[in-house]
Amino acid sequence: MNPVLASLQNIAPDVKLGQRVRIFAFTNLYGCELGDDVKVGTFVEIQKGAKIGHRCKVSSHSFICEGVTLEDDVFIGHNVTFTNDRYPRATNAAGRLQTEADWHCVPTLVKRGASIGSGATLLCGITIGERAVVGAGSVVTKNVPPDVIVAGNPARQLKSLQPESIYANSVS
Repeated sequence: MNPVLASLQNIAPDVKLGQRVRIFAFTNLYGCELGDDVKVGTFVEIQKGAKIGHRCKVSSHSFICEGVTLEDDVFIGHNVTFTNDRYPRATNAAGRLQTEADWHCVPTLVKRGASIGSGATLLCGITIGERAVVGAGSVVTKNVPPDVIVAGNPARQLKSLQPESIYANSVS
């Protein structure tokens, strides 16, 4: 790796990297797991406890927080944000800055082959179904079934997909 590029990455020693992982400059990864053939774009943060499956693509400016699991073959567009706290606060009941002891991490699961469009925000505690597509700019507040397209704020189902047709328009 180019030594200049390596100095522009913050990859903690506790990160578990699969084979052939590509991580671009200005990234921050700690305590997470990335499977084989994963691509992580510029300005991405992946926090501790996040799990990224094989052959996933995480585009630039995205935030994958603790508690998020991406199964294999998931696409994350640019500037996608996940959350993991239903009631975020800066301070605890005593008025001191919160610590890990003051909140509960709520997990989110993105199933195999799903695609999340650029600028989407996903609230915690939901599951995105296999091969589902979340439209750009959507705010996802509840579970998304497999093989559907959702979009909007809040995201609503627009269309059902036939699993075999999802890749029909892909360029080889």
